[in-house]
Amino acid sequence: MSVVSLIGALLYYALLLYFFVMWGRFIVDLVRGVNRSWRPHGLILVLIEFVYTVTDPPVNFFRRIFPPLRLGPIAFDFGWSLTMLCVIIGMWITAILF
Repeated sequence: MSVVSLIGALLYYALLLYFFVMWGRFIVDLVRGVNRSWRPHGLILVLIEFVYTVTDPPVNFFRRIFPPLRLGPIAFDFGWSLTMLCVIIGMWITAILF
């Protein structure tokens, strides 16, 4: 295995791990939206803090570029979707190149 293909494989698996972390954020946001009184404790709190620490920078970057679209009392936020789209495209490009 060459060094280039090793770097490509590591990059692909890092993006795959980030893909799953993004889905974790989606689930946590969904639970928080449905049950506003939910307060995590212990290990779950640590995991959720890790998920938000890792995913907040790119999601907030896309939120600054494309602010949430307000339609009456509802706001459509594209930060998570655009971050996930970039991760999927990165995985696709990495799989093709390496």
